[in-house]
Amino acid sequence: MASPSLFSLFCMFSFLLGMADAHYLSPHFYKRSCPKALSVIRTAVNKAVAKERRMGASLLRLHFHDCFVLGCDASILLDDTANFKGEKTADPNNNSVRGYNVIDAIKSRLESLCPRVVSCADIVAVAARDSVVALGGPTWTVQLGRRDSRTASFSTAKRDLPGADLSLSGLISAFAKKGFTAKEMVALSGINIITAFRRKEKKRTHTIGKAHCKLFRDRLYNETNINDGFARSKRKICPSEGGGENLSAMDGTPDVFDNIYFRHLKDYKGLFHSDQQLYSGGSTDSLVLSYSTHPTYFFADVAKAMVKMGNLSLLTGTQGEIRTKCRKINRS
Repeated sequence: MASPSLFSLFCMFSFLLGMADAHYLSPHFYKRSCPKALSVIRTAVNKAVAKERRMGASLLRLHFHDCFVLGCDASILLDDTANFKGEKTADPNNNSVRGYNVIDAIKSRLESLCPRVVSCADIVAVAARDSVVALGGPTWTVQLGRRDSRTASFSTAKRDLPGADLSLSGLISAFAKKGFTAKEMVALSGINIITAFRRKEKKRTHTIGKAHCKLFRDRLYNETNINDGFARSKRKICPSEGGGENLSAMDGTPDVFDNIYFRHLKDYKGLFHSDQQLYSGGSTDSLVLSYSTHPTYFFADVAKAMVKMGNLSLLTGTQGEIRTKCRKINRS
């Protein structure tokens, strides 16, 4: 059999190289195509967080709610249309996730500088990292080169995003389905990404920074692993009957990125059932204790977990598209 010619080898090499480039991710992905991209995102995030500290946590949760459904593909940003039902109105997201306007403003600025270059998915990922830094938390390297989806999944958002009524085994299972260990689940829980909803509730059950009484009433009146003083204070807001729509601040969502969530759990002050499940005589107790007393451990572990989450089921190369507006797919 004749050996392949130099030309055929060159063609094969070029093909393979092209395939590798199509799936290439790098923190320097926009160094030449849009050199100001990262500074534009950082400036916008810092401005938004300075105006409202809670926006930092909101942009972080937006990233999680995007990645945990179909992957980090900006599918959560797509608006519903007459022929399309997106993820925004799924129970875990409806009246809960926000920050869309911040992403829209960033995208508009980048489109004026570098049209159809920077993906909405990358904007969301970088904005999440910059939000944590703006709140005093750790930083991490964001690999870039994601592309945007042309679809979304209402049903997957409703099914896969973990809710406030899950048991410890339920939490571990929900995160394991996405490739996360129990340790990574605990670290990510510490940044308050668990969705404040119950799967049996059909109405919207969450307002930014606050939770309806009906979400945590059972914990206040029927659970024993709760701090007495904490329970008494919440019962003033949430009676045993009626008042289901009364609102309470969601503990563990501080304006500064720290380990207060775990200190609250150690003192049995978890607001939701799923919160306190992390410290209730189970396999994750030791992690909660460690994070509650060693914030540097929490910072390091959550940064690693965020890198992993940011790489969930990415679209790269020629997959998907680079949307010109994050709320809708490009016209064919």
